[in-house]
Amino acid sequence: MNSDWTIPLVFQLAGIVVLMAEILLPSGGILSVIAAGLLGYAVYLAFTTVSSDAGVTLIVIDILLLPIAAFAGFKLLARSPLALQTALRKSQGVVSYDEKLSELVGREGVAVTNLRPSGTIKIENRRIDVVTRGDFIEKGEAVVVSKVEGSRVIVRKKQGAP
Repeated sequence: MNSDWTIPLVFQLAGIVVLMAEILLPSGGILSVIAAGLLGYAVYLAFTTVSSDAGVTLIVIDILLLPIAAFAGFKLLARSPLALQTALRKSQGVVSYDEKLSELVGREGVAVTNLRPSGTIKIENRRIDVVTRGDFIEKGEAVVVSKVEGSRVIVRKKQGAP
């Protein structure tokens, strides 16, 4: 290898390292601009100090190597301490809804607001946000909890209610 290649290759490698740093560190694009400048300067040096063929070779290397370097950077990001490594699981006591809601199935309550189809009901002095299956239920009417899906409580009008 010719010693004329040394400086362009150093700038080329520095550009790739800065590109990977851009992926790992939030810089608002500043590191991307620096990486582009380093890579561009490496190509410029190859064209001016080595040869036209060397410049074209570096451009081809960039076209092939930069997507691979970006992919490697994203893989590193997934394993780095900068990425969220903790998953919130039910086994750790994390729930996204009140599990006691499932106890409401079959219970009767009264509509506190008009349900069109969502609104609020009251069961045993407890206000609960609910939905119907598309039915309109007026304020004050008796309702029955027919189903609970996660945090969604589904009610229907109580049969035989006026």
